[in-house]
Amino acid sequence: MTRLLKVLAVSMFSIGFGVSAAHAERVCKVTDPTGTPLNIRDEPNGKIINKLRNDREVYITRTTYDNKERPWVYLEGYYKGEYRQWGWAIREFVSCYER
Repeated sequence: MTRLLKVLAVSMFSIGFGVSAAHAERVCKVTDPTGTPLNIRDEPNGKIINKLRNDREVYITRTTYDNKERPWVYLEGYYKGEYRQWGWAIREFVSCYER
């Protein structure tokens, strides 16, 4: 199924159940199972430049893969009312859902 058909199918499903696709928001949170803050890096597999605690809401703005084909995501979001560009993290430690 092409991407366009998938988007149309999801939109029609949402409208049929009274949920407007325009009102749905993709929310992501840090969910590191180790219980320690998630290391944020300057590039995939790069130098640690920050750490984010579990349950921090984030936006995934880019995705790439390292030489081992592991997905990495670039995280941004709000902290104390300011929009921040944090950096790169392994994708498996970020969970997303529709709100």
